[in-house]
Amino acid sequence: MKSFLLFPIFVAMCCVLIGSVPATTSTTSAAPAVDDLSPVTNHELALARNATARYHDFNRAADDGFEFLHCVPGEGFEYVNWSRVDCNFDIEQPEALHYIAEGNGLRLVGVEYVVPTACTATPPEGFTGDDDEWEFMAEGLPIWALRAALWLPNREGMFAEHNPAIPDQCP
Repeated sequence: MKSFLLFPIFVAMCCVLIGSVPATTSTTSAAPAVDDLSPVTNHELALARNATARYHDFNRAADDGFEFLHCVPGEGFEYVNWSRVDCNFDIEQPEALHYIAEGNGLRLVGVEYVVPTACTATPPEGFTGDDDEWEFMAEGLPIWALRAALWLPNREGMFAEHNPAIPDQCP
């Protein structure tokens, strides 16, 4: 009798285990990739967000000297503060802000750090670690540029050159 009761319990346990296994083993996902950034880099990104949160109000950016430069597919409308372009990387003072048109205004989606190539022949020291991707001669200009998708997640990575989530709004 005991062995007869063990069999239905065994079958029930197997059903529970089989039912809890995912129906697919696909590793692709529609969710954005999560950067595996160090705690120090994440802290630096938090500093950058805190310093640029005020620019969600575009009027503040304009008041602080950010001027329209151009529109770049995958980056959006780029506004530069020329007084910030120098040989220094300052996490809390990005040289450019990236916006997209949304509703009746502009939405801040990211920032860009710029260092003239005359300052250094090698990529500048940026965020802690090796995750940032400085672009040489960015957009045909004699600069090193580093983009950070602070305000619109980028499935290609925080520091990827272009963000596929940014709609092409360039004329």
